[in-house]
Amino acid sequence: MIDDALASVRARLARVGGSDVRIVAVTKGFGPQAVLDASDAGLHDIAESYAQEAAAKLSEVAPPEVLHDLDVHFIGRLQTNKVRLLAPWITRWDSVDRTAVIDEVARRCPGARVLIQVNSTGEPDKGGAAPNDVEVLVERARDAGLCVEGLMTVGPTTGGPDAAAPGFGAVRSLVDRLGLSVCSMGMSDDLEVAVAHGSTEVRIGSALFGVRPRRWDRGAVA
Repeated sequence: MIDDALASVRARLARVGGSDVRIVAVTKGFGPQAVLDASDAGLHDIAESYAQEAAAKLSEVAPPEVLHDLDVHFIGRLQTNKVRLLAPWITRWDSVDRTAVIDEVARRCPGARVLIQVNSTGEPDKGGAAPNDVEVLVERARDAGLCVEGLMTVGPTTGGPDAAAPGFGAVRSLVDRLGLSVCSMGMSDDLEVAVAHGSTEVRIGSALFGVRPRRWDRGAVA
């Protein structure tokens, strides 16, 4: 159970004025039990990053009614050929970052809720669109019939939590300029910086579930 860990995360949020910030439980790498634990703890949002793992895991969650009470986010690098596999499970696509993905999500999931992912650090190994391309992608997604709720970004790989501040501030400014409602930024290590710069939701994995296994598979212990 994650009750104590969740209480600690909520206390951290409260200390920086983020009591209303939504917590998205990142269950990637963990088995179906993590999804059940998040639901039992009162969390209504979970996130997955690996298409095949997510589809296999979510098909094993029991009772299946649990999924009806959850928003399932996809936060990993999204390949167009995986959209069909994920479509039955995902309720919000948080890592949309190019026109090919927009077109495929719109084809497979008309009217889907999406976030446009922004590469706010300039690191080539990170997903996300360049900040200057975001407005065009938002309009493209809207024209395709998708519901663009906001933007998502990930902090830099190195430099510690404070190094995320410039990118977080820039993404929050983009959210405001484009009239969007969701600003998804901040994880276990940098949630305080994210909230200080206007995050509306944080994606929390290790602070809830502990050290993440490399990846869950159907043959592993759940």
